[in-house]
Amino acid sequence: MNSSSTLPKHLQKYVVQQDYARYTAEDQAAWRNILRRLHSFLSKNAHPVYAEGIKKSGIELGRIPNIENMSEHLEKFGWRAVAVSGFIPPAAFMELQSLGVLPIACDMRTISHLMYTPAPDIVHEAAGHAPILVDQEFAGYLKRYAKIASNAIISAEDLEMYDAIRTLSDLKEHPQSTAAQIKKAEDRLTFVSKNISHVSEAALLGRMNWWTAEYGLFGKLESPKIFGAGLLSSIGESKTCLSSKVRKIPLSIECLDYSYDITEPQPQLFVTPDFATLTNVLEQFAQTMAFRTGGLSGLEKALAAKSVNTIELDSSLQISGELEKIFLGRILVGESEVAYLKFKGPVQLAYQGHELEGHSTRRHPDGFGSPLGLIAGAQKSLSRMTNAELAHLGIKIGEDCELRFNSGVVVKGHAQDILRTSERLVHIIRFTNTLVTYKDEVLFKPEWGEYDMAIGSKVTSVFGGPADRSQYPEGQSFVAKQVPKKIITDELRSKFYIYQLLSDMRLMRVSHDSHTLEKISTNLTNIFELVRLNFADEWLLQLEIYELALKYDLKIQTQLALAELQKLKTKVPNLAETIDDGVTLASLA
Repeated sequence: MNSSSTLPKHLQKYVVQQDYARYTAEDQAAWRNILRRLHSFLSKNAHPVYAEGIKKSGIELGRIPNIENMSEHLEKFGWRAVAVSGFIPPAAFMELQSLGVLPIACDMRTISHLMYTPAPDIVHEAAGHAPILVDQEFAGYLKRYAKIASNAIISAEDLEMYDAIRTLSDLKEHPQSTAAQIKKAEDRLTFVSKNISHVSEAALLGRMNWWTAEYGLFGKLESPKIFGAGLLSSIGESKTCLSSKVRKIPLSIECLDYSYDITEPQPQLFVTPDFATLTNVLEQFAQTMAFRTGGLSGLEKALAAKSVNTIELDSSLQISGELEKIFLGRILVGESEVAYLKFKGPVQLAYQGHELEGHSTRRHPDGFGSPLGLIAGAQKSLSRMTNAELAHLGIKIGEDCELRFNSGVVVKGHAQDILRTSERLVHIIRFTNTLVTYKDEVLFKPEWGEYDMAIGSKVTSVFGGPADRSQYPEGQSFVAKQVPKKIITDELRSKFYIYQLLSDMRLMRVSHDSHTLEKISTNLTNIFELVRLNFADEWLLQLEIYELALKYDLKIQTQLALAELQKLKTKVPNLAETIDDGVTLASLA
């Protein structure tokens, strides 16, 4: 069965075909170089489960993994994998992860970003995230984190930041991007970053994810091991993060006080003594989140977010939309009473995550408003009343009534319908010819049409996004985009052809008879000359030649390729470590 076929429909749009044939021989060479170097270092310095996890998750060091094959391996310990294109919106990523689905960006980083890529790619998603999933305690934490993060209030500013980061990352990773395009995207990201007015729940949870699942260290403070995917997939940072140059801090909820810059190496990292601590810290923060606290504090978070969120009442009615205004009444037990809520359109009304029939955004395209609290003289919420009790208050179908709330809100209108659920909870009373006032302000006029009054005395939960995502119009938090395809120029096509020739030679059976060796020697010499004349600065091509020369014990070609690599080290000093690592690993192969 296809890994995406059982996903909710609103998530299926992010799944793409991996299209394995599009990976060039250069891509395969890049993967092999990265994975061999990472595995050599991480086998000693990563969490003990890393090496086992590489094998059990279906990853090969010598070949880019097939994501469907990876999914089959991951299913053995409760996960699946699907292919996506680059960044997907945080809300979608978290919902997938909460379902035990690992989204794997199937794009392969370019040679220029071999040490670290600004965009998600198959190295980061597959070789970074998948191996540690074989640890059941960590896998459980990751699902728990995703479930909690799926409830987080994400702000309009967060969504703009996500879009700015994605745009810049896609441009930086695309070889045909111009300096002007990148500069414009960098300026936009800087502007958005500087104009963040508040830190949302989603942003705080993003910090926790960064300092744990992405850049987390494990074990003893003085000698930690790596488990974060960002470190497990970055050759450079996996080495530097363990040095004394990077401050190590015991993991606690204080990690949320530390912001991060995705474009810079991290000045500090957090060390968890065990994976149980991750869950403990997560639960500490979850206790402060609006989906658990509800109330005025939760409403204020939604108001500040200026995004689509869901307000759940004690009647279990869910109102999804952008909260525009909170009208406050009396002071009760040290906190102001919520008198009335006003939403911008479109608004959806739901119950237990399912849109109520007749109350989609088509009925409430321009907004929604409703009083909260108790009716004056009533001892319990309208939501818990029988028809007889409602009639005692004057609420009878087909008759006019006037409802005066303790808060001061007054609703006058003709009661047309009462919507209940099978649990006998009252959710909505529909009025016609309605006038709603609060103090001197008119909140609803008769000429505006029918008035649906939500029933509830208090707010029990506030959480991010619409209650029924499958029915709510797509917003910015769930937009599906794809990484732009690279344009294959004639020069690139020529280079890929050489990589393919070398790849074909690599796959040949080793034979040391004189005729075969002479043919291989001639071919490798010809390729060497092609590279020297046309792609002299392509260190990975030179390294591929060097490896093959060693494999077939061709001393002259080995010396020639090594000499070219030494020249490149002198010409481009920051390639020295990369080349030295490659030469060392080639000699051990």
